Amino acid sequence: MYTFFRHIYITFKFMLIANFLISCSPNTNDKQNEVLALLAVGEISNSGKTNCPPKILPQSIPIANTVVSASSTVSGFNDSSKAINGICGGGELSGSLDVYALNLTGTGATLILSWGGKTVKNVSGIDFIVFENPFRVTESSDRYAFDPMVVQVSYDGTNYCGFDLSGFNPTAADSNKISSWPGFGGLRPVLYNMSSNLLSLEQLFTSTGNGFLLGGGDGFNIDDLITNPSCDNTALNQIKTSGFKLIKMTSASGVTNPNTGSGYVYPHSYTNGSDIDGVVAKSVE
Repeated sequence: MYTFFRHIYITFKFMLIANFLISCSPNTNDKQNEVLALLAVGEISNSGKTNCPPKILPQSIPIANTVVSASSTVSGFNDSSKAINGICGGGELSGSLDVYALNLTGTGATLILSWGGKTVKNVSGIDFIVFENPFRVTESSDRYAFDPMVVQVSYDGTNYCGFDLSGFNPTAADSNKISSWPGFGGLRPVLYNMSSNLLSLEQLFTSTGNGFLLGGGDGFNIDDLITNPSCDNTALNQIKTSGFKLIKMTSASGVTNPNTGSGYVYPHSYTNGSDIDGVVAKSVE
């Protein structure tokens, strides 16, 4: 998001984090200086990433390239082409500015992409990676500023199968920890940048441990899909056997948690949900 308001949005995130860290730190001056340094060089200054997206996408990277459905009303951030024009990760401590922002709830909270009619195949290990724009609070922290999303896939455009979200049960104290959001996307920073940090397809799918990948983002395995009200065993087995053609991403707050009857709420005060940078598959045909 290249607008002034996106910078305000990110700045506000850091202000909230700064207040938390400063109030909880035994050494206020050191922590304050650390947060102010992040504001100065980590997030607001993103000049090293300004040449992304590239004019020509690498043909060896099967990126989702077609917007099937998009209706976000987030002012200034609702250009859906940003979700298919390339991956422009900002790094471990900085969110990308080239993204499509979802609403928190309603129809605008969902984005559906495809690979232009091609099928994402079920191969060994992780089959696709979803890239959002989270970032780690500090280099020594296990806390992340993120906007979680629910990820579902479909072969026919009617039956969408998703992943197991039953492990969701964060408390206020750990709601910004990745481990509190099993099965969700939009959690891990994006290191891959198609202009400044070029990686091969094999590198993108290389694990660095604990669910993290060399190029960042959140990896998903088709074999981990489960049934749900919109996905019976027939649809599930078809996807596991033949692959899928469409991917649906929805802001977590726009999806009902069956245990509570309300959305999967995450701790922020912003006006939009997940920010989609793109999706890459390991194999399509």
